[in-house]
Amino acid sequence: MEQSNQELNTGAYMVGLDIGTTKISVMIGRKNQYDKLEILGTGRAVSNGVARGIVANIDKTVLSIKEAVDEAKQKSGVDIDEVFVGIAGQHIKSLQHRGEIVRDNIDIEIDKADLDKLKSNMFKLITIPGEEVIHVIPQEYTVDGEDGIQDPKGMAGVKLEANFHVITAQVGAVRNIMRCVEKAGLTPKELVLEPFASAVATLDEDELREGVALVDIGGGTTDVAIFLDNIIRHTAVIPFGGNVITKDIKTGLSILEKQAELLKIKFGSAMYTEDQENVMVSIPGLRGREPKEIAVKNLSEIIGARYKEIIDLVYHEIKVSGYENKLMTGIVLTGGGAQIRNLKQLAAFVTGKETRIGYPNEHLGSESKDAVVSPMYATGVGLVLKGFEHADYTKTPPKVIDVDDDVENEIENETDTVGILDKIKDWFTEENID
Repeated sequence: MEQSNQELNTGAYMVGLDIGTTKISVMIGRKNQYDKLEILGTGRAVSNGVARGIVANIDKTVLSIKEAVDEAKQKSGVDIDEVFVGIAGQHIKSLQHRGEIVRDNIDIEIDKADLDKLKSNMFKLITIPGEEVIHVIPQEYTVDGEDGIQDPKGMAGVKLEANFHVITAQVGAVRNIMRCVEKAGLTPKELVLEPFASAVATLDEDELREGVALVDIGGGTTDVAIFLDNIIRHTAVIPFGGNVITKDIKTGLSILEKQAELLKIKFGSAMYTEDQENVMVSIPGLRGREPKEIAVKNLSEIIGARYKEIIDLVYHEIKVSGYENKLMTGIVLTGGGAQIRNLKQLAAFVTGKETRIGYPNEHLGSESKDAVVSPMYATGVGLVLKGFEHADYTKTPPKVIDVDDDVENEIENETDTVGILDKIKDWFTEENID
């Protein structure tokens, strides 16, 4: 065990920090000899300072992060410093934009510098005050009028154009997340849009290539991400999640919120089934009050009504994206809210598309599958995987501590969290989404 910890402390591991509305989770992982991910330790704390993905109370959020980090440290024996942080929330917006550059010399072949120049122009888009471009993802390129080109490097041409998927976030929301991470004594290595992380953990190559809609149902929001040809084509955030369902149960059945949450987890179902007929659940009364009898059928009707609303909104986003008829592999549901019974059947019924529940075991080693088998850990596992992807992309070994000299100098020169936003510009390219 001592030798193992010594190896780990050389830095050959990655840490993901998922700051959610319901929970804050920390996950530590490393790659085994088969290039599968081993989860060394997890930490989880109730998220008291976050509402719909946005930090509402800095101090409470910092305490929750520290609590989750301490638990992960104890379980793994690893000291945590740098983390890959997930970002989500209803302030995230996406849009499609087209850019172009005119090259000086047709005799010089198109190279990465040309693609980077075209892409960097997208970061100069005029956005609504208080918003900032955080990710720019190229779709297809056009060279001198010839369109549908996936990778134009090495080609000859004068006019280079591309369609881009541009993602923006509220500057204040991003800064607050960074402040919380830093106040908890951690160094935020990169910001990762949470649907991207969940996709890496739950989707396979066929789904990413043939077309799939990933639906990540969290506590405060539901994230939708549509992939085709290994490229993300559409993203959206729906301002409903598992918490609103708990509140519906609380109001509809006139019970306490913690009782509503327990009922949802233990007896909840997204669709009414015949075996629920005449089934009653008794809830103890408070301070000598009479116990309350709850019909499971009524519980299912309340839950089903709200889940149908969420699925309807998801389906609307799929239609708006223009990719409704291109999703050959249908819909993948993940996140804590995807654990409710019969949700897969409800989604298939509403959308008419094949649906499955996305478990974060696509890239996990056999030893880790039991530890993080729940869809609620999809984002955390994905953040760790994104960390290893980033290490490969920057041509560094898969270590948190060791980075290239150029990157190291860049990090040392960054004195403000604005630098983090600048550094994630090149993070989500076609290669990284693959």
